Amino acid sequence: MTLLAILAATLMAGVGSVWLAALLGFGILARYTQHMLSLAAGALLATAFMHLLPEAFESQVGPDRLFPTLLAGLIFFFLLDKAELWHHGHEHHHAHHHDHGGHADHAGHQHRSGGSWAILTGDSVHCFGDGVLIASAFVADMRLGVVAALAVLMHEVPHHMGDLAVLRQASDNRRMAFLKVSLAGALTAMGGVVGYFLVAQLEAYLPYFLAVASSSFLYVALADLIPQLQKKLSARETAAQIIWLAVGMGMVTLASSLTHSSH
Repeated sequence: MTLLAILAATLMAGVGSVWLAALLGFGILARYTQHMLSLAAGALLATAFMHLLPEAFESQVGPDRLFPTLLAGLIFFFLLDKAELWHHGHEHHHAHHHDHGGHADHAGHQHRSGGSWAILTGDSVHCFGDGVLIASAFVADMRLGVVAALAVLMHEVPHHMGDLAVLRQASDNRRMAFLKVSLAGALTAMGGVVGYFLVAQLEAYLPYFLAVASSSFLYVALADLIPQLQKKLSARETAAQIIWLAVGMGMVTLASSLTHSSH
């Protein structure tokens, strides 16, 4: 019975949040792509700093272990990005050799597609960790499990809106972006099942999961999104960027504080 409840709740939280994010992001806000990137950067930074890292540091694992994990994660995602860029560069080098403008444009495009791997890896780790968290809440108490699942659903919506914005920019294929993030979201259910059977053993590793997921979101926000927002803009456009950044942070922080108050 508990396992069935965990499965239902993790699927609702993991995949449901992606569907909600797609409805919001692709529907109402689809025209504001540039603003969505600011929102994404804000949401990713806030998810790392206001939600995942505090939770990791509340554990028994000391900062002397969590900071190196965070650092290793950042280096790992940097190398993943490099590998992706190198791979793309090799494939397309000849086609763009003469067209200088095209080459520059393509380099920018490649860079963004590199970030999509970091986003999806981080998402998968994060969703798996969410599943384990939901499972451990259910094992402790059914009602606590439901609250945890709703909390995850809430804080994942703004975060997934950010992810979809990043992936949409890497490739214009809306359906593909939706599918990839949905698959990452579905890992919440896997985390739930694994968590149900191994909750005592996995509990010890959860802070490390949280640190690695944080590093991927920080990397994508700082290496991939913020540089795109650093173009020369008018005062009005810059103000809009800052507002959307703040909106992204605010949404995640609010969802996070509601999560913590309900625990």
